[in-house]
Amino acid sequence: MELAVLNIAGKETGKKIELKDSIFGIEPNDHAIYLDVKQFLANGRQGTHKAKERGEVAGSTRKIKRQKGTGTARAGSIKSPVLRGGGRAFGPRPRSYNFKLNKKLKQLARFSALTYKAKANAILIVEDFNLETPKTKEYSNLLNNLKLNDKKSLMVLNGQNKNIYLSSRNLQGAKVVTLSELNTYEIMNASNLVFVESSFNNLQNEA
Repeated sequence: MELAVLNIAGKETGKKIELKDSIFGIEPNDHAIYLDVKQFLANGRQGTHKAKERGEVAGSTRKIKRQKGTGTARAGSIKSPVLRGGGRAFGPRPRSYNFKLNKKLKQLARFSALTYKAKANAILIVEDFNLETPKTKEYSNLLNNLKLNDKKSLMVLNGQNKNIYLSSRNLQGAKVVTLSELNTYEIMNASNLVFVESSFNNLQNEA
């Protein structure tokens, strides 16, 4: 499969790049994608949830009624979880949701996601470009030229570019990442991937 390299006006430059089957033509592994997306979302959780248990709520420590003779169950603390205003039994505590995945599994997941995008013809390659100043209108015009204005797009740069990043920040559905930041979740979450030529060549060198 070949893809034509476009310029920022959305026109073909005459150059074409062959997609490597080892990245864009593998047998997709849906379970690997599921695990990688699950890890990405889990690692983004703060895990700062906390409920007070009976030893932490405010309240008197006196015995609230006598032990025997009331005809009801024994009660020794107003902080008991069975009483209103008492502590919560087995409540949530701060914890980390992070878990580990092997590098090869994460690579398989990323290549599987890229294969799905390639099969859906949802990958574009544009010549390397730069914006002299941060201009949202210029980036919007670029997306319009690529016919992506009404779609969720993910621009993959080869390295940090502050002007391009700031130009895209106010556009809904437009996101810019570097190649090193590219992950399975971002790939699957976008309708279309837009690679600059240098980042695409470096991606193909991974396999």
